[in-house]
Amino acid sequence: RGTGWDKSVTGFGDQINIRLGRLAVRLRKSRSGSALLEFALIAPVFFLLLFAITEIGVIFFAQSTVQHATNNLGRLIRTGQIQGEQLTQAQVRTQVCTDLAPLVPCDNTLYVDIESFSDFGGITFTPPLDSGGNMVPLNGFSTGAPCSVVLVRVFYAWPVFTPALTAFLSNMAGDKHLLYAASAFRNEPYTTGLSGC
Repeated sequence: RGTGWDKSVTGFGDQINIRLGRLAVRLRKSRSGSALLEFALIAPVFFLLLFAITEIGVIFFAQSTVQHATNNLGRLIRTGQIQGEQLTQAQVRTQVCTDLAPLVPCDNTLYVDIESFSDFGGITFTPPLDSGGNMVPLNGFSTGAPCSVVLVRVFYAWPVFTPALTAFLSNMAGDKHLLYAASAFRNEPYTTGLSGC
């Protein structure tokens, strides 16, 4: 009885080995799961690259929008429209926010700095970031008189969303990217009676 039992166990084990061998041969010949496996390996890199391209594109577009808003504000000051309508600092900031919407939020990391000087050689300005990479709150509001030289600067701290890109895109504290635009010009002689500067 013992010998017969051993033979049946051995036969059963041989059958399992044969079936496993056939399954292995079929799996080696089958390619149905290879695409899924390859995608699982490549997907993280692919999506990281996709998010990186998207975020870099949005940052460049936001930078362009900030420059456009700065140029618009500079034109309104240069031609005397801000001064003629006696707009307040809050109203001017609202005008900038309107130009930036909806891409750039009008929150507490947006600064509009306007300074006036007697000539281009006298232009001095404070950097927008301190030594620790934190934003310096610059909110000057001096639109100048006719023929004054004016420097308009707009700053915004843009948060970098893709974690792997913070080392490459952040240029200030808090994993943020500083959007910065400036426009320097001489005001037109917009007052009645002035013929030129």
